Amino acid sequence: MIFDRKDITNDQLVHIYRNLLWPRMIEEKMLVLLRQGKISKWFSGIGQEAISVGATLALQEDEWIMPLHRNLGVFTSRNMPLSKLFMQWQGAQEGYSKGRERSFHFGNKEHHICGMISHLGPQLAIADGVALAYKLRKEKKVSLAFSGDGGTSEGDFHEALNTAAVWDLPVIFVIENNGYGLSTPVNEQYRCISLVDKAKGYGMEGVQIDGNNVLSVYDTIKGVRDYCIKNQKPYLIECLTFRMRGHEEASGTKYVPQDLFKLWEMKDPIKNYEAFLQKENVLTAEQLENIKEEFKEKIDSELAIGFAARPVQVNTEEELEDVYAERTMDDGRRTTARVIDNSQLNSEPGLPTKDARLIDAIKEGLQQSMQQHPNLILMGQDIAEYGGAFKITEGFVSEFGKERVRNTPLCESAIVGTALGLSLEGYKSMMEMQFADFVTVGFNQIINNLAKIHYRWGQNADVLIRMPTGGGVGAGPFHSQSNEAWFVKTPGLKVVYPSTPMDAKGLLIAAINDPNPVLFFEHKALYRSVSGQVPADYYEIEIGKARHVREGDEISIITYGSGVHWAEDYAAEHPEISIDILDLRTLLPLDYFAIREAVQRTGRVLLLHEDTLTGGVGGEIAAWIAENCFHLLDAPVMRCASLDTPIPFNIELENNFMAKARLHESVQKLIGY
Repeated sequence: MIFDRKDITNDQLVHIYRNLLWPRMIEEKMLVLLRQGKISKWFSGIGQEAISVGATLALQEDEWIMPLHRNLGVFTSRNMPLSKLFMQWQGAQEGYSKGRERSFHFGNKEHHICGMISHLGPQLAIADGVALAYKLRKEKKVSLAFSGDGGTSEGDFHEALNTAAVWDLPVIFVIENNGYGLSTPVNEQYRCISLVDKAKGYGMEGVQIDGNNVLSVYDTIKGVRDYCIKNQKPYLIECLTFRMRGHEEASGTKYVPQDLFKLWEMKDPIKNYEAFLQKENVLTAEQLENIKEEFKEKIDSELAIGFAARPVQVNTEEELEDVYAERTMDDGRRTTARVIDNSQLNSEPGLPTKDARLIDAIKEGLQQSMQQHPNLILMGQDIAEYGGAFKITEGFVSEFGKERVRNTPLCESAIVGTALGLSLEGYKSMMEMQFADFVTVGFNQIINNLAKIHYRWGQNADVLIRMPTGGGVGAGPFHSQSNEAWFVKTPGLKVVYPSTPMDAKGLLIAAINDPNPVLFFEHKALYRSVSGQVPADYYEIEIGKARHVREGDEISIITYGSGVHWAEDYAAEHPEISIDILDLRTLLPLDYFAIREAVQRTGRVLLLHEDTLTGGVGGEIAAWIAENCFHLLDAPVMRCASLDTPIPFNIELENNFMAKARLHESVQKLIGY
């Protein structure tokens, strides 16, 4: 192994050595503790330390890194105390995630490290978002994301690299090619000669290096960092290395030819670097041994602190509170949005309003939010000059510019990840799913990254995803689904579904002002068919608060979205029935107080929604009413929903599919009980 020190001083060489040795000695101790049953699991990076350490030391301390399982050197090189790291690995509340995450599934904003999820690939797109934030602020910084050789097979790898290339983002993508994805060898993982060859396909530069040579890694990353900043472009680095332990200790290494261990043992990054330091007369054998003795004592001291961590004290209230980030008033707005509700339209005659369609109200709410928040970025397919599939952002480019109104490649997962990366750097973002149906391609990022990140390690995801949804327009199975229930069961998300123009504008503004991830469902069939009075001012409707639409004393219809208009039309057509209507507006969190009041007003409840019957929101509400309001009921809670089939294209079939086709039958059944 040839080391080229270039202009690196002796002190710097020693500094690199100490950072290289520290994670190795920690790991060796962890393996002993694992055999003793004092820790439960370990993902070893022994043999790969040079990549993590060299890369981290080559960056500035305030540049974000997205590490994976085998990157202990990232955490230690950012000077995270071993005592607290050990508490994290032990699941102690004094660790970095309050005992909610294990091993390396955590991050820390102070150290600019973003915690991974087990799906690996989504980390790469977060680096895109951070780099975009640097680019927008014209900061001379890069982000860096790690991937294994196995991770390069994931769609997220393609999406993240493609987005970084198309948007000219200063991101360094580092592949740790250790020959195996768990037990799958690289010849069963890809067919290109080298993974760095993939760089050409994305129009970016790339280089393959010896990942076991810490000076090569350090020098390469420093040079690539300068390149990315100067040229505002991404770069791909393939680091060749080898994993000397199993994927994790329980999996073993029987599937690896034993001669490979002998070969790579000769390429050990630490032994070779130690030999170089002695040859260069930087450190003597005695000095190397002294450093090891110092580290042994430090490890014992730090572990003593870690083992002394207090037992976990379970606090259910705190667990629930930490699902969402608290909103603060210091959120960058130029003025404070007034919180109003529908009743004030009539009670305040001086409140300036205008008649607007649902689509106009959404556009105005988005436009006013862009004016209020200079750090709000809009992203989506065709949303720039074209104005989006439904023309909601038409004209925005001329007012706000292409840096803030961004067309995206067709890669929903990467853009959701980019939105999260922007949030790490204090930006707000709105992503438009061209159709709510397309959210499946970004499902993992939403469910496992956006939703869980605050609970896991205290980082909020200030992201709004707009979801044009629903049927009634003859668009067939892939452009008409009502899929809101997929997200209602996911703690950490907020799910909003307005039915009126006033609510649409106010709830959209509230969603943008909320520091948590919000899925905002907009019914396509209501865009231009529903009009109403909308305040001209910048205002909010409170998320999590239902709207009492109509007073009645015979039956209560609890609904949302298109169901509100079906219920109102039905009530108007049947004045002989006193129908009470509650518009939920927010599906997560639900307004249980308003639901209880609706039950109390009539004693008979019909839950109406456009979504299919099985697994729909109505089932959850029916269960809650049965558990909490049974004594108020005069009849069983009933549901009226769409058929349990995909939504058909033919308009007659679609009409039959819709819950509206069974509304009269459901009402009569409930009345007649």
